[in-house]
Formats: sequence, C-alpha cells, structure tokens
Amino acid sequence: MWDRRFTLYFTARAVSLLGDAMMPVAAALAVGPLYGISGVGFVLGTWTGTFVLLVLFGGVFADRVGARRMMVGADLVRVLTQGVLAAAFFAGTPPFWLLVTMAALAGAAVAMFQPGVNGMVPLVAREPQRANATLKVADALAHLLGPALAGLLIVLTGAGAVYAIDAGTFVLSALCLALIRLAPADVSKGTSTDADSTDSTWGSLRGDLRRGWQEFRSRTWMWAVILIWVAYGVLLFGPLVPLGSALIGARLGPNAYGLAVSSMGVGTVLGGLLALRLRPARPLAAGAVAMAVFTVLPLCVALGAGLPLLLAGHVLGGGAWAFWSVMWATSVQTHTPSAVLNRVTAYELAGSVSGIALGQILAGPATELAPPEELLLISAGTCLAGCVALLSIPAIRTLRRVTSPDTVTPPALGDPDGS
Repeated sequence: MWDRRFTLYFTARAVSLLGDAMMPVAAALAVGPLYGISGVGFVLGTWTGTFVLLVLFGGVFADRVGARRMMVGADLVRVLTQGVLAAAFFAGTPPFWLLVTMAALAGAAVAMFQPGVNGMVPLVAREPQRANATLKVADALAHLLGPALAGLLIVLTGAGAVYAIDAGTFVLSALCLALIRLAPADVSKGTSTDADSTDSTWGSLRGDLRRGWQEFRSRTWMWAVILIWVAYGVLLFGPLVPLGSALIGARLGPNAYGLAVSSMGVGTVLGGLLALRLRPARPLAAGAVAMAVFTVLPLCVALGAGLPLLLAGHVLGGGAWAFWSVMWATSVQTHTPSAVLNRVTAYELAGSVSGIALGQILAGPATELAPPEELLLISAGTCLAGCVALLSIPAIRTLRRVTSPDTVTPPALGDPDGS
C-alpha cells in the first residue's frame, strides 16, 4: 500500500488534518471569550452552512476535472483564509464580520475539496478499508496532538499562531497532492464519462447533479443513514463543541477541554487500529453497534464527570466514531461506481453536514430554553435512538462487505431498494 502515490496522499491528508484538528479548539477558546457561545456557534455554523450549500457542485467539478485538481485549488484558498485570520489575531481583536467572512470562504473551499477525498482513495490504494483505516489513524493522531497544541499555543502566543500553522499545513498538503501522478486508466476511472458532461452549460451541470442524485437515492442503505445523520447533526454533533467547550471550560478550565478533545483522538487511534484488523461481513451493522458507545461522550459532559471519567468517555467516544467512519467510508467507496463516486459523496456529505450546521447555529439560542446539561442529555438519547434506527433498517443491517466497486453490480436507477 505504501507506494509513492499513497505516501504523498497520506502526507497531504495527515498534515492538513493536524491543522484542522486545532481549529475547533481555537474557535472555542479564541472566539468564545470575544463573542460568547452564540459567536462560536455562528462562526462554525457559517463554515458548515457554506459547505452544505456548495458541496454538490464540488462533487460535480471533482468528477468533471478530477478530484486532485480540485483539492489542490481548495488548499490554496484555505492558505489565504487562514493566513488572513492569523494576521488579524496577531494584530489584535478581529471583527466578527471578518471571522464570519473567512469562515464562509473556508467552507466553500472545503466544499470543493471534500468530495474528492473519498474518490481519491480507490485511485491511490488497492485496499480501500486498509487505506481508510490508516487515514483514520492519522486523523486520530491529529486529534490527539492538535487540540492540546492549540490550547498550549493560545495560552503562550495567542490564536494567531494556531491559524498560521493551519495555513502552513495547507501549503504542504497542496504540494503533496500536486506531486501525485495518476495513471491514465486511474484518471479515467475517477472522471465522469457522461455524454452530457462534456460542455459547461447549466443544463449539463443539472444533468450531472441529477445523475448523482439518482445514484444516491437508488441505495436505500445510503440515504437512510444520511437521514439519521441529519438528526444526529442537529441534536448531537452540532451542539457538542459549543456546549461541551463551555461546560468543560467553566468547570475544569480551558486546558481541560483541550485534553478532552485530545483524549478523543486517543480513542480514534484505537478505533482506527481496530478497523485495520477487523473486517466484518456486515460493516454498517458493526459500525452501528460501535456508535452506541459514542453515547458516553455527551453523557459524561452532561453529568459533570470529573476529569478522569471525562477523558475516559472521550476515549470511548473517539473509538466508536473512528470504527463507524471506516466502515461507512469503505462501504460508500466499494458500493459506488468510480465515475460518479465524487457526486454521490457530495450528496451524502451535504445531507449529513446540513444537520451539523443547524445544530451549531441553534446551540446558543437553545441555552435560553434549557440548560446546556439538559441539552447534552438529549444529545445522548439521540445517539442511542439513532443506533436502534440503524440496526432496524434491513438495507443497512444486511449490507455486505465487498473489496472493490468493480465487484458490485450497480443498482438500477430508480430502484428504491438499490444495494
């Protein structure tokens, strides 16, 4: 697996993931004291909302011109946005409009970048599950080191250093991605061959979007998971950072929140390593069982657990999340034709992340109706209910593992049962 292409891709993802892992802590600890929980939620929600609005077009462009080119361009845009924020924090207190504007631009760049992440894996690695698990371990190590580093840098130097480092990671990521050389056969596998995608008219664009939607909705297991993930986004993942950072910071101090997120990184390493070794015949069923363990994370925050129990809960939550993520990414990659993988990925990203955007924006106003502790208890209940729903749907529970999209016959378009 560790040939030149995968090594470059792994390096690009690892360094940018490290920078990204610092951002939630930087936003919570740098924006929070200036503009409160609502400010943190609005900045994060703007980033996520812009991503949701544009990610479908990112999937189309990735299929048309190639995922690698789109990812390099997106990295360069994020060098600009993070560099501007670094300069603003070094200069003093950045105005709220600048934070929101840069969040919107960065969200747009990620919308162009993220659909290609899934599509690139089959092009640079022969074994998608091993590659996904290895990348998840890198993601986990980033979440282990990044939050603690962000908290330390903010205390010692301020938020400007965190944003400057993030900008540097995107420079290195763009360079590594630009150096990847794909074989002509691999390029054709990852680029749309639809007859109506050869011109740049709006009709052609709509045709590409329609084809991606048809492929997405033809797979019951896929759209059913995304519906559940919308609810997760609003009630679980979206509020978790604004509410969790405020509660943990108020009880145990800002460094404790960095340690908690780093502990989640430890768990994600363990979950990724477990996914390297286990190859369940029904990956989504196994992932749903693992996600039930994620419930302990919001629960221990809501109940005011002490630091040792809080860190243990984040370790368990991180492991559960990592195992599910590998099972999900591998299922999408191996059950979707290569020519439309980026567009299908864009639809599943748009659906799952839209709920997170709404949850982040509503986190602050929701505290006017109920204490943060009660809101996080609702998050824990939502997590358990979602796992029950995942296991109760036959298309999700019975989905079988395959090694390559070439070994699966695509479902007929319009067949609601799909694969």
